[in-house]
Amino acid sequence: MKRENEFAVGIVVIAAFALIVAGALWLSGARLGRAEALYTARFRTVGGLGVGKPVVLRGVRVGRVEAIRLASGNWVEADLRVYEDVALPPRPAVVAASASLFGEWAATLISLDQPPDDPNVRQQLTESSAAGGGRWPGATLPDVGQLTAQAGRIAGDIAAVASRFRTAFDSQAASDLRRSIRDFADMADRLAKVTAQQSDVISAIGGNLQRSSEGAARGAEAFAATAARVDSATSQGQLGTLVDNAAAASTDLRAASTDLRSLLAAAQQNQQSIVNILVGADSLMTRVVNRSGSLGLLVGDSTLYQEATLTLIQLRQLLADIQANPRRYFTFSVF
Repeated sequence: MKRENEFAVGIVVIAAFALIVAGALWLSGARLGRAEALYTARFRTVGGLGVGKPVVLRGVRVGRVEAIRLASGNWVEADLRVYEDVALPPRPAVVAASASLFGEWAATLISLDQPPDDPNVRQQLTESSAAGGGRWPGATLPDVGQLTAQAGRIAGDIAAVASRFRTAFDSQAASDLRRSIRDFADMADRLAKVTAQQSDVISAIGGNLQRSSEGAARGAEAFAATAARVDSATSQGQLGTLVDNAAAASTDLRAASTDLRSLLAAAQQNQQSIVNILVGADSLMTRVVNRSGSLGLLVGDSTLYQEATLTLIQLRQLLADIQANPRRYFTFSVF
């Protein structure tokens, strides 16, 4: 009986030990008999990511976090154990983020060519990739606690703004607002009255605009008629005739200009003769004015005029006597 109890206790101890070992292996994510590869990722901070946390690819666990340590340049390096038979994305990168609301973290493998649409994550991946050294670039998302704290600060700011608004919008502010609304209503009524008073003026302006538009329409019709006449004259060759006549007139004008230039040239050539003639004429007129010479005496002496007048009177009397008594002066004989 004693031996049976010892055997039962031994079996229970062995089963408990096997259960503990299996649980530890399960919790650590170890896969017995499956080859693994070690990679290193670089982060500025790993947040809640710790040793033994899962490494996932498209939501499937493909490894675990082997170790986390501080590195030079204010970096944090994490060693990742990944199954060798897993097809890694091209240019792999790692994003450490909270996997649940209970604080569970995981390292998610992504492609650096298709980063998340988050400017902070993109900036972290770019800085980590620029550091080089063969490490996978890594980025960390804020955990639920940080988001909750941020939301709490935002809620506090909203509460402060609401309190200030409630303080500012008291009964006096409400009274001022009502008075402003009444003033605005009075102004609207006055504006409506002014608009009604100016309706006649607006109607007159509209009438003037209509008459102006009618005048513009008549002007457009007249212009269209003129254009039609010009088009008709062009089609019948009248415009061409006018152009030809204008060209002929221009030719005649050029010929007249040439003749005028020739005349001026001839006058310039005979300028001295003309000057001599003018000088002689001036001298002659001077002598006439001064009553010197025969012509001057003839012009200036009235005796010659009187004698010439008397001679004409006598000649008229002689002609009258000849007409009255021709036989006194003429004798006619046939044989």
